[in-house]
Parts: sequence; C-alpha cells; structure tokens
Amino acid sequence: MLKIAVTGPESTGKSTISEKLARRYHTTWVPEFARTYIENLNRPYTLADIEAIAQGQLALEQQQIQQAQKVFFSDTDMLVLKIWSEHAFGYCPAFIAEKLAQQEYDLYLLMGVDLPWEPDPQREHPHLRQFFYDWYKRELQALKVNFVEIYGTYEQRFQLACQQIDELLKP
Repeated sequence: MLKIAVTGPESTGKSTISEKLARRYHTTWVPEFARTYIENLNRPYTLADIEAIAQGQLALEQQQIQQAQKVFFSDTDMLVLKIWSEHAFGYCPAFIAEKLAQQEYDLYLLMGVDLPWEPDPQREHPHLRQFFYDWYKRELQALKVNFVEIYGTYEQRFQLACQQIDELLKP
C-alpha cells in the first residue's frame, strides 16, 4: 500500500487535492479530523484538544485505510498537528511527537502558498502562510522523508501530484 500525506499551511488545497487524487486512483482518503472536531467545539481550542484531534485523526486513518486500493491519501498528518501545537502553545505533546516519529508515508505532498487565501472560520493565519510553508519544509527535511513541493493552479497541482504518484507506482 502506497501511503501519501498531503501537508502544508492553511488554504493551500490539501482537502481538494486529497479528494481528487482518491477519485483518480479509485481509493480512499482520510479527511482532516480537526475540521469536525473544531466545528463541534463551543469554546476556544486547547492543547488537550489538539492531542484529542491527533488521536481522532489516527483512528479515522485506520478506518479508511482498510478500504484503500493500492494508494491511500491523508489530508493531514502528525506534522500538521506538531506545528499547530508548537505555534499556538509553544509545545508539542509527547503523543504527537511520538506518532510523528512513527509515521510511515511513502510520499509527502507539500502544498505551496501560491493559491489565493480562502477565508474560513477555522483558518487563523492568512498573513503567515510563507512562514508556515518554510517551517513545514524544514521539518520534512529534518525528518529525511520523501517529499515534493506542489505549486500552481489546482489543475497544475493535481497533474504534478499524479506524476509523482505514478512514478512511485511503476513496477
């Protein structure tokens, strides 16, 4: 099973491309658990909430991967939660750091910040997109994982992602 993580700053098309790639490869994808969790929260989120989101994301991933065919896409990963918790609270819970170290994705698609910002009640940092992008890139390099930077229009992003995935799927 080829596992692909779609990662990067807010409003970079992670959900859009994850869903589109899953359709293209006739497989499943796991959406961002944080969306539903935060939607149902009637107060500001806490560090404990981010840890609960991490647990929920992993559980949802385990459910969805059971139905995957050859390729599996994740709309978020523990790196997103690590950066989110460190930025918001100056600290990353041990659980998230531990799960990040254990992650095994064959490819990370790091989504660039060249798409226009799309406002959303859950998005917090329109002015810090490049800052976060650089942070993601440094973290991926430090993890020494296989990643590719994805830029351009939605269609260009999709085509670039497909090229990378098709390369990995070659016998």
